[in-house]
Amino acid sequence: MPESATPAYITSLIRHFEDLRDGTHGGSASRKDKEVHFEKAARLVAPVTRQVLTEMNMSLLLGTGQLTETGLQHTSDGGLDASRTLSWPEQRAAGVQPIVLQAYFGGGFHHPHLRGTTVQDWPLNVFSDEDAAAQLPILRAIASSDLHNLVYRADYRIIPAVTANPASQFSHGAEAT
Repeated sequence: MPESATPAYITSLIRHFEDLRDGTHGGSASRKDKEVHFEKAARLVAPVTRQVLTEMNMSLLLGTGQLTETGLQHTSDGGLDASRTLSWPEQRAAGVQPIVLQAYFGGGFHHPHLRGTTVQDWPLNVFSDEDAAAQLPILRAIASSDLHNLVYRADYRIIPAVTANPASQFSHGAEAT
């Protein structure tokens, strides 16, 4: 398969496995240098994570969600993370966690990962704007899986788009008007 035809998720996995083989991340071997790469990756992926959470807020939560961001912070295990959280009234009332998209470099990790609330550890191999943009389908899958898992923990009533109009355009077999 030509390099240009390799899907982004495959490229990300190959980089991940090569990092493990070589003991490096982005060509760096020291933790300090890897953290520099992580800080850049967290900045690059930030607009993509905002896009995903904004899509979910507008389409599924009918604009009732609140997006919060931590910025880059140190974790209790000596690592780093930067998180974006989408919470909304029904989720809070049900007592389930919000949707979180997190760039995470655990203290004992070899290299950084993307995480959700319930979905854990996808390799974060982002070194350019193009790499960050290629994470869009992965971040959508993480956030969608998280929302599915949160509905499972509570029920469908935490989704305003479902409860606001039971005969919505999203129903099976509905025709666009």
